Amino acid sequence: MEPAVHRTSPATPATRWNRRQAMLGLGCAMAWPIASWADASAEARAHALFLQATQGQDRAAIEPAAAAYAELWRQHPNDLVLMAYTGATTAMLATTTWLPWRKMRFADDGLALLDKALARLSPTQNTVAYRATPAVLEIQFTAANTFLALPSLFNRRERGLSLLSAIVAHPLFKTAPTAFQTTVQAAQRRAQPVSEAASR
Repeated sequence: MEPAVHRTSPATPATRWNRRQAMLGLGCAMAWPIASWADASAEARAHALFLQATQGQDRAAIEPAAAAYAELWRQHPNDLVLMAYTGATTAMLATTTWLPWRKMRFADDGLALLDKALARLSPTQNTVAYRATPAVLEIQFTAANTFLALPSLFNRRERGLSLLSAIVAHPLFKTAPTAFQTTVQAAQRRAQPVSEAASR
């Protein structure tokens, strides 16, 4: 059986990201910590491709988005947000191939980068903002979305749910843009088991 990272509609990572990021990134001002205008412009383009791939469900945008983030991260290897987005877009590359071994390689490589970004979180990420959102929250939410979009064989659902809870409980959550707060809360509601949601 093919260990696919995606399923046919509606359970692909692209459609799930589409729901979870419906408002994220469009109404927020860019707050890029790197001084270079060229870097800020390149990140804006990479994020636009990411949104095109997820919100627009445009699979053709996945590869350029992954390449753009990989290049930015290559230039700034200590930037954990870039590492997280590189991990997310690398995992999404699994939806661009039917070859089982390539799907697994893309998924494993992407998850490894996300795990590394999460493991390296420190108070520094509390003071840096991306699109007006604290970097620590941006990294956790990017990882949570990726984990929740994966098939159950990866055993990442509980970690994704835990990250969403951690984001909401974080002291900086209330300072994040309203669009980000709403998107995270909506993701939490959608991720609840049907039985739990019905009991509320």
